[in-house]
Amino acid sequence: MKNFARPCCFVFVISLAIASWSQEKVDLEAMSRIRNEGFHNSKVMDYASGLMDNIGERLTGSPNMKRANEWTRDQLTAMGLSNAHLEAWGPFGRGWANQYINVRMTSPDIAPLIAYAKAWTPGTNGTLTGKCIRVNIEDQKDFAKYKGKLAGLIVIAGPDTEAKPITEAPFKRDSDEDLAKIYDYTGPPERQFRMADYLKRQQLMKDINQFFADEKVIAVIDHSRQTSGGGTVFVQQGGSYKTGETTAVPQVTIALEHWTRIARLLSQNKEVTLELNVQNAFYDDDPMAYDTIAEIPGGDKKDEVVMIGAHLDSWHAGTGATDNGAGTIVMMEAMRILKSLDLKMRRTVRIGLWSGEEEGLLGSQGYVEHHFGSRPHSEEADKKNDPTLLRREAGDVTVKPEQAKVSVYFNVDNGSGKIRGVYLQENAAVAPIFDSWMKPFKDLGMTTLTMRNTGGTDHQSFDAVGIPGFQFIQDPLEYETRTHHSNMDVYDRLEPDDLKQMAVIVAGFVYDASMRDQMLPRKPIEKGLPKEAEKKAGE
Repeated sequence: MKNFARPCCFVFVISLAIASWSQEKVDLEAMSRIRNEGFHNSKVMDYASGLMDNIGERLTGSPNMKRANEWTRDQLTAMGLSNAHLEAWGPFGRGWANQYINVRMTSPDIAPLIAYAKAWTPGTNGTLTGKCIRVNIEDQKDFAKYKGKLAGLIVIAGPDTEAKPITEAPFKRDSDEDLAKIYDYTGPPERQFRMADYLKRQQLMKDINQFFADEKVIAVIDHSRQTSGGGTVFVQQGGSYKTGETTAVPQVTIALEHWTRIARLLSQNKEVTLELNVQNAFYDDDPMAYDTIAEIPGGDKKDEVVMIGAHLDSWHAGTGATDNGAGTIVMMEAMRILKSLDLKMRRTVRIGLWSGEEEGLLGSQGYVEHHFGSRPHSEEADKKNDPTLLRREAGDVTVKPEQAKVSVYFNVDNGSGKIRGVYLQENAAVAPIFDSWMKPFKDLGMTTLTMRNTGGTDHQSFDAVGIPGFQFIQDPLEYETRTHHSNMDVYDRLEPDDLKQMAVIVAGFVYDASMRDQMLPRKPIEKGLPKEAEKKAGE
């Protein structure tokens, strides 16, 4: 996320609109009942243990992801929700799971290493021992330096680095000053990445994997990111999940402090040997992936829908607790609260728990494309099944009839921290509405509306087709510093009181949206880029 400062005149217009807009109806009795149920009869930590302890990591396509889909469907059914089912999207590609890993230094010292297999890479086919060599490839011209020198060796990959001291507390709540900065707005966001640069990095990764395979290295070991330390390991994928693109060399990420020890020894011309035993499994029985869907039918406006959601999938080193088990169990708890109170809501309320978020919002994009709208798909062979909703260069959105019936989509995906407000996605017309809906929760710390867009999660799939889609502002806690995509993303990093607060607020906003006379106001759908702008967007 980037910080944006606001133009003064624009803020004045929003403030005037909030002041002059007729007061939204807020049923305070319903809000009191929601708060009582959510704070005194919460099941959110029961759901947390069921998902994180009993199922664990949930990499899309893995057996655990299948178990999580089925478990959430069954839990939603047990709550009394209607039409709880799994909805396929894809094809996604290959499933993958790590089943065992042990990595240790065997010379010049014997020492166990904190290590995790990188997703969608093969195992070692038993225990292997090999000498290490430092390799740093930053672009294709670097291949020549190493050609013919790597066969039978373990590559210690990456540039020189060091484990820096941790000088700031990893745990943080937003102060009033922090929230004021989030409120600031200067204009539409810059593209988060340049497509040409992204494609170039992807191609370099493929070329490096192929180079190591051709050179017959026996394994590749890199380190966790530089901001980590203290045994926290951030690890994602080393190869492609797409069928036919599997890398041939085992890849492992180790703790930064262990990697730097090996690198220092190699820089001193010391011989370093490692022993590895990595057992990974691929699953090709079902190329499709699945979202979990369920709903509470509405009353007089039952053909209109209020949606909530979170991504159910995770990376594999931890148990996906804060990313995004927290969002999943909060949304489940919000549905439980609404159903248990038997509130007679006018609109149908639907929950979607998405897979494939970590690979590019794939599950929510697949659902939105099936039901609400799409952009033209690429004809290029290696991109044929990729969703294109977020790529304006693909062309204009074609809207489906169901799109007109969705009032709003709310998303949670920023960890276990309590809700402090809402990113409005530049939808000024909803500001006075949400301002009224926030007031019953001011004592819980929810005070901030910002016109900013925020990216990187599933509300974008809905926003792309003109459905009002929103992500809540949350306290950061230790999401970016410790748990996001790491081995420390586990149940113990959840904050129970924050999760209860989140579920209460989500349930309150859902109830307000379901009871409103009109659907929430919409902003225009972003048009596809004109042909002359396509090249510029990718550069």
